[in-house]
Amino acid sequence: MVKGLVVKNTGSWYTVRTDDGQLLDCKIKGNFRLKGIRSTNPVAVGDRVVLEEGRRTKDEGGRSKEEYFFIKEIEDRRNYIIRKSINLSKQSHIIAANVDQAFLIVTVVNPQTSTTFIDRFLASAEAYRVPVVLVFNKSDLLDDDMRRYQEALVRLYETIGYECRQVSAETGQGIDGLLPLLQGKITLLSGNSGVGKSTLINRLVPGANLRTAEISDAHNMGMHTTTFSEMIPINLPSSVVLPPSSYLIDTPGIKGFGTFDMEPEEITGYFKDIFHFSKDCRFSNCTHTHEPGCAVLKALEEHYIAESRYQSYLSMLDDKDEGKYREAQ
Repeated sequence: MVKGLVVKNTGSWYTVRTDDGQLLDCKIKGNFRLKGIRSTNPVAVGDRVVLEEGRRTKDEGGRSKEEYFFIKEIEDRRNYIIRKSINLSKQSHIIAANVDQAFLIVTVVNPQTSTTFIDRFLASAEAYRVPVVLVFNKSDLLDDDMRRYQEALVRLYETIGYECRQVSAETGQGIDGLLPLLQGKITLLSGNSGVGKSTLINRLVPGANLRTAEISDAHNMGMHTTTFSEMIPINLPSSVVLPPSSYLIDTPGIKGFGTFDMEPEEITGYFKDIFHFSKDCRFSNCTHTHEPGCAVLKALEEHYIAESRYQSYLSMLDDKDEGKYREAQ
């Protein structure tokens, strides 16, 4: 029996690093999708899988021409990051599995990441027990007003309990401060298109040589340069020596983040700041929208909860109530 780790997903093909170090091209068995997995990608980068030998084809001389394996089983996941499929509302898309942490790359300019997008990502990560570090990139592009806005966001999320870092992948500012956070960990990098994930990876992993692109002037949005998910080993030829188990997972940029399989009564628990006050509500089933004696509404009125966070909470309730996916641009 061959076991290994999925390190790359290009859609129909998967690359698996076996436990003895081989890299094998793999496909999913035809009946794999019929096992109750409501996902556009039942196998994700970071999955531990079991393989069985697939097919061999031979050339005219009888030599082996092509060989690949089938993925027949996924081992139990310890966590994953998931979002609602944009085109198939009743299905999910698993971004990555078995990660130690996520770096959510945020920019306040060129393009601007909305707080709704940030909060939806954070809530999903809370639901699946994935720690998140907010990495504010492109700090070199900020004017005074933009810098004050970014500092305000950093204060907000640090007060809630999230670690924040301000960097510039373009100039290298703050990059060295990220390196200790990566030691011995599998780190997912995610964010909107155009926030600089590829440039950041090229800084963190010399020799990665990921393709980067300019921001679209027409819409101030990123152009998709990463079209598949891939696990990249971090081997730094520098004074910072990372263990061989240190990896970055690069993922395609995402425009919206629809939450998946969250019941309305659960959502409060995925907002640390709202949950803190919800324990003092008069009613145990309080939705924090209109009820008398709601401690959350009182905290909102007294500015202990940020208006942006509360609006993000309401938007997630709205997703569930109306059974639809709403983009958070």
